[in-house]
Amino acid sequence: MQLLKGVDLVEVSWKNGGGITRNIAEGKTALGPAWRLSRADVAGDGPFSNFAGLRRVLTVISGAGMDLVHTDGTLRADPLKPVAFDGGLPVTARLLDGPLTDLNLMFDPAHCDGAVRLLRGPAARDVTPPPAGITAIHVVHGSPRVAGDALSVADTAFLNGPADLELAEGDALLEISLRYLDQSAAITLCIAAR
Repeated sequence: MQLLKGVDLVEVSWKNGGGITRNIAEGKTALGPAWRLSRADVAGDGPFSNFAGLRRVLTVISGAGMDLVHTDGTLRADPLKPVAFDGGLPVTARLLDGPLTDLNLMFDPAHCDGAVRLLRGPAARDVTPPPAGITAIHVVHGSPRVAGDALSVADTAFLNGPADLELAEGDALLEISLRYLDQSAAITLCIAAR
């Protein structure tokens, strides 16, 4: 298991200049990124950056949520309910009740398939990463144990093999799964610089 502590995340400006994100990790190929995982603080309404060619899974991890308004309608991003959409969809965020923080998984569907799932305590289960791919655990609430190690809020564990998860009452985490479509492709895990 590799661990990135939440306190070590580094702030960088959004692609559109409208806010701050904290990169967690990315999967790189010889031609560029296959996927990226990050946290973002959203302080006000405004447009999302255009990530055409990527799929996006957004999960509000603190705050009341937001509406993602686009030309064909509105997607509701409620707390702890992952919302998947095209990264090139022109979306404007409308916050429901003040600032929020979200977790973003973006991936190139030509290279991989990604999913985000909420797990709440009390619970215990085994997690095994896909044979070609990666599984990450991102802590939202509490101090769940991953492979015997207690984690803190905003920590992310990258599993190298099977691991036991133990969640007490009040613990919540997001399980991020990426399955690589070409098992022979060289996709390298790059955890954000600390």
